[in-house]
Amino acid sequence: MLIPHALLSAAALQAVIEEFVSRDGTDHSSIERRIDTVLSQLNAGNVELHFDDETKSCNILPVR
Repeated sequence: MLIPHALLSAAALQAVIEEFVSRDGTDHSSIERRIDTVLSQLNAGNVELHFDDETKSCNILPVR
């Protein structure tokens, strides 16, 4: 299910992005930088926020 990121509060969006970028422990770049990058991609319309009801998790996916 597509979730328009602009409808989330700033704190909720921050938490979702932070959880997403910290899933893979192999990226050693700054978490703040990764959060900023994802937020920029969301704002530019390059990626979308999706909620998977089956796994009860949010994913950030490229726009098709």
